[in-house]
Amino acid sequence: MKYLDEYRDGEKACYLAKRINERTTRPWTLMEICGGQTHTIVKYGLEQLLPDSMNLIHGPGCPVCVTPIGIIDQAHILAGAKDVILTAFGDMMRVPGSTKDLLSVKAEGGDVRIVYSPLDAVRLARKEKARQVVFFAIGFETTAPTTARAILEALHLDLKNFSVLCSHVLVPPAIEAILSSPSNTVQGLLAAGHVCTITGFNEYFSLAERHHIPIVVTGFEPVDILQGILMTVEQLESERCGVENQYARTVQQCGNPRALEIMNAVFEPCDRVWRGMGTIPASGLAIRKHFEKFDAAARFGLSGSSADESSPCLAGEILRGMRKPHQCPSFARDCTPDHPLGAPMVSSEGACAAYYLFRTFRTQQEGTLTLP
Repeated sequence: MKYLDEYRDGEKACYLAKRINERTTRPWTLMEICGGQTHTIVKYGLEQLLPDSMNLIHGPGCPVCVTPIGIIDQAHILAGAKDVILTAFGDMMRVPGSTKDLLSVKAEGGDVRIVYSPLDAVRLARKEKARQVVFFAIGFETTAPTTARAILEALHLDLKNFSVLCSHVLVPPAIEAILSSPSNTVQGLLAAGHVCTITGFNEYFSLAERHHIPIVVTGFEPVDILQGILMTVEQLESERCGVENQYARTVQQCGNPRALEIMNAVFEPCDRVWRGMGTIPASGLAIRKHFEKFDAAARFGLSGSSADESSPCLAGEILRGMRKPHQCPSFARDCTPDHPLGAPMVSSEGACAAYYLFRTFRTQQEGTLTLP
C-alpha cells in the first residue's frame, strides 16, 4: 500500500499546509479542474488547513456533469428503440435528461446495460449479432483512447452492429473559455493529472502565458493536492506564471504517444455543447469520416437537439466556478443524490455530490445543516 498510504500521510499533509500558510501573503483564488480532486479536497477537509484568505473553487472536470442534455436525450431514444442495446458507464444511469434518466428508460423496457470498458460493448456486439449495440461514449482525453480502440477493434472484426454515440470533450478549450470570461476570478489552476497522463501538458504553456496564470499538473491524493497548491502559491507569490508538474510519477510532458496516436486516428476536434456552459469551440471529439459507419448519430439519423437545465438548478454556474454547491437554493433540499436536479449531484465526481456527502455548512435561513 506504499503508493497510497504515503500520499495520505497526515504528517506530510500538515507539513505542506504549514508551508502554504507561511508562504501565502495575499488572497488567492485557485481552481482545481478535476472532480476527483474536488472530492479529495472536500472529503479530507483540506480547505480547513489552508489560509482563510485562500479560496478554492471547483471547475468543470466531471465528464458526466458536462455531458449535454441533448445528447442524453439521444441516448434515451436509442435505448428505447427496438433491437437496440445501449451500453454506458454506470455513472450515466441517473443523470437527468430533459424529462427522465436512463434508469427510467430501462424501467420502461429499454435495454440499457452498464459496461466497464468500451471493449465490453464490442464483445457484446459479437455475441448479440441480431441486435444493434451502441456505446454511449463520454469523458475527457482520459477515456477517449479506449473508445477509439474499441472502434478500431470493431473495424478489424468487421462488426455491422456496433456504433458509438460520441460525447467526448477536451479540457484545454474549456480552461480557455473559463479564463477568457469577463467574470473570471481564477488566479491559479490545478490541472487534472489523469488527463495529462494521456495528453501531456504542452498545450498548457500557451494558456499560462496568454492568461498570466500558473498551472500545476496535480494528482488526486491529499498530499498531491496540497503540494500542487504550494507549487501554485510559490509561483503567485513570486509573480511567475508557468507550467509545473507535481504528478511527475505518472505524467510526462509529451503524454502517452501511443494513446494520442490512436485517439487522433479515430477522432477529430469539433465544437461541442457543454452542459451548463454552452458551445465551446473545438472542445469536442467527433468520429472521423473514415469511421462514420460506427457513428451512432449518423447510423440512426439522430438530429442535434438542445434542452435547458432544470430552472432551479445552478449546475452551469457551479461548473464554471461561479458558485459553490451549497450556494444553490435547491442544494440538499429539492436536489439530493436520490432526486438530483442536475448532473453534479448524481455523478461520483460531481461537486454537489461531494458537498452533500462530506460537508456540514451554515445557511442564513436554517442555521447549521448537517448532511449524511
